[in-house]
Amino acid sequence: MTKATDDKPNSRNIPLPIQREVRKHCGFGCVICGLPLYEYDHLLGWAKVQRHSAEEITLLCDRHHREKTNGLLPDATVKEANANPYNLQKGVSPPYDLHYDGKSCEIEIGSNRFTLETTKELSVLVPIMIDGVPILAFIIQDSHLLLNVTLYDENNDIVLKINNNQLFYSTTSWDIQLVGQNLIIRDGSHKILVDIVFDVPNRIQVNRGRILRNGVELLIRPNGVIISNNGTQFSGAVMENCPVGFLIGPHDPPISAMIAMLKLTRYVHDKAATDLWIQEQFPDREPA
Repeated sequence: MTKATDDKPNSRNIPLPIQREVRKHCGFGCVICGLPLYEYDHLLGWAKVQRHSAEEITLLCDRHHREKTNGLLPDATVKEANANPYNLQKGVSPPYDLHYDGKSCEIEIGSNRFTLETTKELSVLVPIMIDGVPILAFIIQDSHLLLNVTLYDENNDIVLKINNNQLFYSTTSWDIQLVGQNLIIRDGSHKILVDIVFDVPNRIQVNRGRILRNGVELLIRPNGVIISNNGTQFSGAVMENCPVGFLIGPHDPPISAMIAMLKLTRYVHDKAATDLWIQEQFPDREPA
């Protein structure tokens, strides 16, 4: 993806606000196929117009961008797709395959590290489970490493789903960026819902985020995790070959976990902790 660092009128670099407007209009993917790895394309040609207008810019994956540049994809076809982008037709992105593999794995969440070396008895790593739902998990099955992630918004609607290494995301988010290995999703209030790095072949790192489910809120910062319902903080923890890290809510049958909070007050958050998290992510913004 293009990274805008210069918004001078004659610069090729697209200003960041225009980039975000284009991403939103295009459903955060190639307007033809929906692929989340894309490039910005000036519909009228940058050399001709030498200006950046959101209405004149679209998103194309590398393949379709090359085809358009080489004259194999008609301009009219691109303009038609830009008027009715693939992802906005579906409301969700097409599956995107993540290349995870191996017999060991690691998940780092706000300075807390969870690792697994597969054995005959143990082949699942779940750093966060809420009400029996694995929020993040690695499964080692038939010598394959499978990443599974389910992230919700405050209404319990699924925003991001990774099912056995296949990534999907909802197009209802305020903004979504997949740049290299780094995926950042912001929700409707412009807050970062997740900032995650896919470190293939066997590791993921969650740098920042809000894990939400059934009135539970976990705030992730680079230096730790806060369960804002009760203000509990965790940093620097290391868990090796334990099935579950943070187990919140009931689970039947019982399962081993590093931290278990089977009863937790729901929908009541530590506002001070939430405000601190927001200030750290948005230093120029007043607390909510």
